[in-house]
Amino acid sequence: MSNFIIRKVAVLGAGVMGAQIAAHCANAGVPVILFDLPAKEGKPNAIVDKALAGLVKLDPAPLATKAQGQHIEAANYGSDLSRLAECDLVIEAIAERMDWKLDLYGKVAPRLNPGAVFASNTSGLSIRALAQGMPAALRSRFCGIHFFNPPRYMALVELIPTPDTDAAMLDELETWLTSRLGKRIVRAKDTPNFVANRIGVFSILAVMHHTVRLGLSFDEVDALTGPRIGRPKSATYRTADVVGLDTLAHVVGTMQATLPDDPWHAHFELPGWLQTLIANGALGQKTRAGIYRKEGKQIFVFDPARLDYRLSGGEVAVEVAEILALKDPVEKFAELAACAHPQAQFLWSIFRDVFHYCACHLGDIADNARDVDFAMRWGFGWALGPFETWQAAGWMQVAELVRADIEAGRAMSTAPLPAWVFERAGVHEPAGSWSASAAALKPRSALPVYGRQLYPDRVVGEAPAARGETVWECGDKHDGVRLWLRPDVDGRIGILSFKSKMHSIGSAVLDGLIEAVARAERELDGVVLWHEAPFAVGANLQQVVEACKAGQFDMLEKTVAQFQQASMTLKHAQVPVVAAVEGMALGGGCEFLMHAAHRVLALESYVGLVEAGVGLIPAGGGSKEFALQAHRLAQRTAGGDVFPYIQQSFQTIAMATVAKSALEAVQLGFAQASDDILFHPQELLYVAIRRARALAEAGWHPPLPERQVVVAGRNGIATCELMLVNMAEGGFISAHDYTVAKAAATALCGGEVDTNARVSEQWILDVERALFVELLKTEATQQRIAHTLATGKPLRN
Repeated sequence: MSNFIIRKVAVLGAGVMGAQIAAHCANAGVPVILFDLPAKEGKPNAIVDKALAGLVKLDPAPLATKAQGQHIEAANYGSDLSRLAECDLVIEAIAERMDWKLDLYGKVAPRLNPGAVFASNTSGLSIRALAQGMPAALRSRFCGIHFFNPPRYMALVELIPTPDTDAAMLDELETWLTSRLGKRIVRAKDTPNFVANRIGVFSILAVMHHTVRLGLSFDEVDALTGPRIGRPKSATYRTADVVGLDTLAHVVGTMQATLPDDPWHAHFELPGWLQTLIANGALGQKTRAGIYRKEGKQIFVFDPARLDYRLSGGEVAVEVAEILALKDPVEKFAELAACAHPQAQFLWSIFRDVFHYCACHLGDIADNARDVDFAMRWGFGWALGPFETWQAAGWMQVAELVRADIEAGRAMSTAPLPAWVFERAGVHEPAGSWSASAAALKPRSALPVYGRQLYPDRVVGEAPAARGETVWECGDKHDGVRLWLRPDVDGRIGILSFKSKMHSIGSAVLDGLIEAVARAERELDGVVLWHEAPFAVGANLQQVVEACKAGQFDMLEKTVAQFQQASMTLKHAQVPVVAAVEGMALGGGCEFLMHAAHRVLALESYVGLVEAGVGLIPAGGGSKEFALQAHRLAQRTAGGDVFPYIQQSFQTIAMATVAKSALEAVQLGFAQASDDILFHPQELLYVAIRRARALAEAGWHPPLPERQVVVAGRNGIATCELMLVNMAEGGFISAHDYTVAKAAATALCGGEVDTNARVSEQWILDVERALFVELLKTEATQQRIAHTLATGKPLRN
């Protein structure tokens, strides 16, 4: 790892992007000074203070926990510029005006720490031109650093050097952004709108052009250009509303003004209907009206023919849906190109024109085709980038179809495809990805930080990931577990992976986990519980509901006992078990990570005991673990009363609270302050293996079962029940909510025993298991489970 150290960051500009960049740095534990203009009235830092107050209201939340906001200090350009000397990284994120930026650079340059990195978050202005606003001595430490909105959640950051940018500094900055902030980096050339916005905005313009040409409606197009073609649910026109129609207009304007020689320049303009919306102040989501408008629960879409809104309801034609359902991309694209239906012609046209545009501009905007594909995946949420989509669809077949359309005048430009297109069978190979500017294949970055990513994202045509060496496996392709090794990292730390859908936990997984840990105790030094996100979505509810219908409650009780055995197997294994967690860890998945010796969590881990949502309580040891936490915390206080520590746990379980980040998971007690939280999820496995090795080398041994756990008992249950009575009388909970929550309180308090009684871990397990099975026998709980399986949503009954 690099020794490049960022002790403090300054962000210049407290607008939407600046404030959220500051928030994400604070999430990573990096102190931030957020600057903006001094307020004309009142407190000098009022502009920044307002921005900081707004951070806690945004959804999705920029801050991983509200407490992270304390790491951001407010400042202003009038009185605080001297504080820039404290900062190792300064990010400029003011409005996209070259004159404003250059004026600010003149003011801040003399105040910078001589060793600081200075970077602009511009989304498309020339980095070289901005560098001219810096003293010559500082230009080696200046570059573009383009975050995507929202910065916490969007993986992509484009790094744009100038000819003067120090190469070693750029490598160090890429390393820091990758590992500390969890970003995926694409190095872009200094051309208007860089890579992702250049291709993404052209794609939107192509969609708009062909929408009008083929007479399709906006909602019809969004039905076509969402998940059916590997794009986000917001598709095209909804995405434009989210981004902001004025923001889209600005980016298009940049292309129009700065790319006069682009063969597609005639299309770099907004259609009249879009100009009308902007002129009327209908800018999209931020003004509650744009291309779409929501009224109550109904969604309306703009009809350019009527210059008014109508009820939205666009659908995909049956014959086009059948083509899109084809598994073979070669067949799918051939069928789209041949089908006469306007929707099929629309889809073929937008793909064709994006392929054409990317091929002609690859050498201008990016080092290689892999960077273009990753930019679109990480910055725009495409499942596959344009080049890998083309390659998967049959490179030469598609190239000939595109050429034919160009020659027939059907494409948006008459520019010919570059000669290299017909000299290759694709752009991605195991040896690397095609660079049009270098006329060679370019391998992946060799920066050491990428050695921590054992399973990085890959493009179509690239060498497949190493599968590792299987130690033992059970079940079929879609169930059971696999115990395996990565000998190149550590040949004696096993990796235990679930094979079930969404990594749900059924009988085969439980049996497999118990056996795999037993084998690891005999043959290995440690175990990492890891698979790609989600970590685990809890019990296999389909198996549960089928057993309930058959009245097999004795069998269900045995399954719950087996679940508890699996949890205790993780906790008391004779080798350290490290849980590597990303994404959802719900119900039983949460209970498994709670029982591990240690946890390595991706920041974006969503952890919770959600059983109350289906009318149940945690019974895989989750209630028991919270009771243990209360016992241990109470022992440190003079009074030794456990109930104050039970109260938060009770609310967490009864409300089925899910932590919205790994940091919040620690706050809620699902994870510990000593656990590792990583910002780049692809480093999880590497770090977890290293952590398991460190625990093994330190002589790790399992905790002994607790036999003297002080519990809250009847008084604790009664106090919890008093809260429930008030909620029920206020109409906040149903009768069955009351029943479920009382069961949760009973388990957390150790059952119907005297207050401050001492019980064993096994006693609490027995209590939670009995309560769980009793709830399963109720009709209301069975209805909740069935409804959740059918709709994916909870039922309140």
